[in-house]
Amino acid sequence: MRATRLPNKMMLWLHGYPVIEWVFRRVNQSRHAKQVVFALPDTPDDDILAEYLIKLGAQVFSGSETDVVARYWGATQTCDAEHIVRVCADNPFVSGSEIDRLIEFYDSGNYDYAYNHIPKGNLYPDGLGAEIVSKAVLSKINQKAHNPEHREHVFNYIWANADQFRIGTCDPLDAELAYPELKLDLDTLQDYRQLLRCPVHPGMSAAEIIAIARNHLKTPRKPT
Repeated sequence: MRATRLPNKMMLWLHGYPVIEWVFRRVNQSRHAKQVVFALPDTPDDDILAEYLIKLGAQVFSGSETDVVARYWGATQTCDAEHIVRVCADNPFVSGSEIDRLIEFYDSGNYDYAYNHIPKGNLYPDGLGAEIVSKAVLSKINQKAHNPEHREHVFNYIWANADQFRIGTCDPLDAELAYPELKLDLDTLQDYRQLLRCPVHPGMSAAEIIAIARNHLKTPRKPT
């Protein structure tokens, strides 16, 4: 809730629901993810998120606002999971089918870390997918990441030490999703205005959302 570029963005109204509810509804469309836990900062400003999510029936864990690695590690202790999928809560159009695509890709390749949430070496739009590691890898990050810059984002340590990890990125199976120039995440007021232009609802498929976004987003991003 204390995002500097767009304060309170998780509770902004987006086509009938707060952004955080979009994430809750769409992540729960995944067939492979067995449990969903929201890892929230333990600040008074974020109490409204916790209260809202609990009313939705979501599981919530609160931890350090600045030590995000510690927060995620704490969240893993609330569930019996061998592998952890991370979804950014400012990705309201995240797709359950593309979370499943990532999990299947990860399982088939013996990766330490895999991702499809950003167009970095793949053809996915920004904000449709997720990241995944094993609980053992997350434990290693928690133990070895001492630099504050490596703890303010969950996987900065992996990217700073990429030679120590087997990293995988996958392309969408559906060519209708292969639009890496599209930016679907929510960082700024301009992003919010862009997403408001898209007449979408949480039950739509990834392909339906991409088709609408292609027609309504005016400032596509350049892929990395």
